[in-house]
Amino acid sequence: MWYLGSWMFPVVSACMWLAMLLAMFIHWEVIGHPHYPSMESGQRIAYISDVGAYGLKPLFITGCVITTVSLDLGFMAERWLRHTGRLVPNTSVAQKVLSVIAIIFAVAGSAGLILLSIFDTYHHPHLHDGFLLLFIAGYVLSAVFICAEYWRLGIHYRHHRILRISFYVKLVFIIIEVILAIVFVCTDFTSNQNIAAVFEWIVALVFTGYILSFLLDLLPSVRTRHHVPQGWREAELEKGRHGDQTLPGPPITSDSAGPNQEQGTSSEDDLATGYRGTTMTNGAGVAQPNNDSDTGRQSRWHFGGFRV
Repeated sequence: MWYLGSWMFPVVSACMWLAMLLAMFIHWEVIGHPHYPSMESGQRIAYISDVGAYGLKPLFITGCVITTVSLDLGFMAERWLRHTGRLVPNTSVAQKVLSVIAIIFAVAGSAGLILLSIFDTYHHPHLHDGFLLLFIAGYVLSAVFICAEYWRLGIHYRHHRILRISFYVKLVFIIIEVILAIVFVCTDFTSNQNIAAVFEWIVALVFTGYILSFLLDLLPSVRTRHHVPQGWREAELEKGRHGDQTLPGPPITSDSAGPNQEQGTSSEDDLATGYRGTTMTNGAGVAQPNNDSDTGRQSRWHFGGFRV
């Protein structure tokens, strides 16, 4: 069933992440912008981790776990679908290595996000900052290796535009996230917590778009009444390019002493169709054709696998 396919992993991940962010922001707005103990004295805008450390910590942990596990399953599903041929397969070992490295960094980023939600910014500020760095660096590096894989795939499969589109979407994500992360870190270390908090929320929202970009990778594997998986179409194209090398007609017998009765042919069939190495006749002992229409048949001789 197409609606239970692997393309659901990024959808579940993005919906969970966005719902968690909205719930936390609306909660902070509804209760009147409280000043949490983990916030600085002049800080008016709360970080995501500030909201997650008080009252909504179960939601924060649950949202991070579901988001990252679903996204990592999407990574692994893409690798498996490419391996089994529902997506266009990798054309080199280097592409497979890039894909595996991307998955490893994604798992590292997932571990960072889950751990930063557990070790909150109030009780474990230093651990929290370290896991935040692991989360951002892990997914940015994962996106770099995915882009490298898709760039190499796009060179080989130039007729699949979806590969180029996915490459550019992820490249844009890398550029935007790196710029925003640099601004966030600079403003945080210069004690501009309000600006840093705004950029943290923006970075989190942009991450939602990156998760959804994996729909471009997984949707081509779906099989429906009107859609054939990308890898299957490519296999048909390859078959059409190379052509059918099978020669028509019945198989040639390997018996050099005479007609092969085990192939299901009778002596009458042999006389009617001729036998390799003998002249086509109209019957036993009849060397000349009965009429002019048989002349073409009589001139056919067999030499090994060739006919004259």
